[in-house]
Amino acid sequence: MNRNFKTDAPAKAWVSDLTYISTDQGWLYLTTILDLFDHSIVEWSMFEDMKVENTVLKSWKMAKRNRKPEKGMIFHSDQGVQYIAENFQKGLTKNHVTQSMSRKGNYWDNVVAENFFKILKSEMVDHKYYYSFTQARNDIFEFIEVWYNRKRIHSVLGYKPQNN
Repeated sequence: MNRNFKTDAPAKAWVSDLTYISTDQGWLYLTTILDLFDHSIVEWSMFEDMKVENTVLKSWKMAKRNRKPEKGMIFHSDQGVQYIAENFQKGLTKNHVTQSMSRKGNYWDNVVAENFFKILKSEMVDHKYYYSFTQARNDIFEFIEVWYNRKRIHSVLGYKPQNN
């Protein structure tokens, strides 16, 4: 992508990343897929392990089913083991999606996905203590589906919410 994080229409380029959420029951692993057109979270998943089937592959399958990406779409991520897994890469190729990856350890090469996690953590997660997986999942759902995708303003949209 060469740090070109703008598109002129939905489903032309998606970016993805994975982060960790701490709870008393252990770690939850949150995978998100964002559309570069409006920075909406296209799909997300949370699971108790980092297996590709429960993280990036699960999010990709849901996003593909719900959003039907165009042939030639770009899917950008870091070089995490989930994104280089053969079954994930085959899923992209089968759907005529071009995989793009950032350079190792380079925040700026996947800044949109990284920035979402910065927002999530600074606006909510860092101010909470999670006793259970259920509590964390409920908060993440509320943040993404109710706040971030519907009400939060975005600079890419002229400082308006996505649904205006």
